[in-house]
Amino acid sequence: MERMARRVRQTRMMVQGPVRRRAGFLEILGILGTGLLFAAVSGCGSVVASDSASAPAAAAAPAVGCASVNQATAVSIRHLLHLMAPVNSKGPQPSTTYRQKAQVRALFGQLCAAVTHPAPNQLMHCPADIGTEYLGTFYDGSRVLAAFAYAASGCEQVSVTAAGKTLSTGVYGRAAAAAPHLATDLAVIVGAKPGTMQPQGQVNPGGPNKPA
Repeated sequence: MERMARRVRQTRMMVQGPVRRRAGFLEILGILGTGLLFAAVSGCGSVVASDSASAPAAAAAPAVGCASVNQATAVSIRHLLHLMAPVNSKGPQPSTTYRQKAQVRALFGQLCAAVTHPAPNQLMHCPADIGTEYLGTFYDGSRVLAAFAYAASGCEQVSVTAAGKTLSTGVYGRAAAAAPHLATDLAVIVGAKPGTMQPQGQVNPGGPNKPA
């Protein structure tokens, strides 16, 4: 009887060793699996974060042309008179820069409204053309947004140029309907209604190259 008891005790001790080793191995596998899962989740989070951080940078690309009307902060305008040159004229008039943001954007918007609704070409009976033209450039700070030309007498013509592309139209029909405040908004900035400004100084009725 004593011999049988000893055999039972020896068998129980032999079983306990492998059970403990197997449990320890399963614990190690559990720890490794948790670590790998955490690393995978962390990696996905970093990819999402980097993608979301780069998205605003791509969306913030500065616009030009008529897409940048609400970015305009200033406009430089030069007034030209092609047909009536003052005798004491000192050459081309310099441009003047205007920085009234609301007025600048209103003029920019009217110019764009006209050229994006071009009037069809047709035979026109134009009023007297005294050669009044305005040339200008819109800015966002020091960044050029667009240039424009506005022939304000006779059959009015406007054009807007940006990124090497020019849109132009005559100011009548649907173009005039789309930009009803064009002349008024320009007058607010330059101080006189386009087409009515008279040259300063004595006008030579014989022409610029003939004695008065």
